[in-house]
Amino acid sequence: MWEQIAANRRKSFVLVAGAALLLAALGWALGEYFGGQGAGPGGVAVALAVWFVMTMVAWRQGDQVFLTMSGAKKVKDGDLPQLRNVVEEMTLAAGLPRVPDIYVIDDEAPNAFATGRRPETAAVAVTSGLLKTLNRDELQGVIAHEIAHVRNRDILLMLFAGVLAGAIVILAEVGLRGMWFGGGRSRSRRDGDGGGQGIIALIAVVLMIVAPIIAQLIYFAVSRKREYLADASAASFTRYPEGLAAALEKIAASPRKLASANSATAPMYIINPLKRAGKAAANATSTHPPIDERVRILRAMGRSSFAAYDEAFRQVKGGRRGVVPGSALAEEKEAAVRGASGDGPVLRDDPLRRERARQVDDFIYRADGWQRIECPCGTVLKLPADFAAPRARCPRCGRVHNLQGD
Repeated sequence: MWEQIAANRRKSFVLVAGAALLLAALGWALGEYFGGQGAGPGGVAVALAVWFVMTMVAWRQGDQVFLTMSGAKKVKDGDLPQLRNVVEEMTLAAGLPRVPDIYVIDDEAPNAFATGRRPETAAVAVTSGLLKTLNRDELQGVIAHEIAHVRNRDILLMLFAGVLAGAIVILAEVGLRGMWFGGGRSRSRRDGDGGGQGIIALIAVVLMIVAPIIAQLIYFAVSRKREYLADASAASFTRYPEGLAAALEKIAASPRKLASANSATAPMYIINPLKRAGKAAANATSTHPPIDERVRILRAMGRSSFAAYDEAFRQVKGGRRGVVPGSALAEEKEAAVRGASGDGPVLRDDPLRRERARQVDDFIYRADGWQRIECPCGTVLKLPADFAAPRARCPRCGRVHNLQGD
């Protein structure tokens, strides 16, 4: 997939250059309107300064900001062994130089994302709801999809796209609020050039309305194609397309909404956490392709390869043009689709489901600093980090546990 990696780098450059020009135009119009005739270059400088600062912050700390916003908790050695094992397997399958850091978000809505500037600093995050809902094959499909985003350098592309869109939106919002509160009027009267100022105001208003829309359309369009390619990579890594297909169906069917998601972070997730795609066709405002379309492509694969995915893509989409780069089609060897691992569906009353849920909940409690005490009667006492009493009584058998170690 080196062709895709190179393409993403080219897109990053074009995106930076195009958004910089859009920012410069918006900054010029705002400078002329608020600062008077001749102040446009100053507005351009301010706009580019805002973009530069946001880009530097995103480059140095963007992944951690995203993880913090999501409330993600890092998985340490010994925690959630199945999840760690699956991530390690898919890292080897993808040929990455390092196993990404693993995080869990305490949210019952099933979903996942990858973030980071490059494979050496990447991280994969899944929700607690995902771990409780999927079996091993399905979890492997989701992790393989996110690992594919890391290998294909999608995470860097989306980082730049999000920052650029955000900078344009911020400048447009500041400009509109300034106009609303009368900015530029006194200077217009003082300069005595109401006609010229009116033209500048019109240009500024048009740019403030159009620029954020264009930025968002670019952001959304960039995110859609990468989902198909990540699905293709996941099917190749796992050699079991049905795992990812079943996982996508389960995630899409969940009625829960991810509490920490917003319009800026939604394209990072495997499925848009704000809007279910359903059977509607993808359009200019969609961050992801339709779920049913992605599932049909995966289930139409007769083999486990990029070529098989490309063939299924053309079959489902009804066109001649595929989605997989030519380099991947030329270099990859065909492989048979493997069978299921034997880890059956996760049923509501299944003891295995309850055990998985317990492991996930215990991890969340430990990550939040809760103290876990096992009573001889079999009850597990979970005490919050700020529990100040020196003793705790078991609600089941009445035994008093000394918390001070005496």
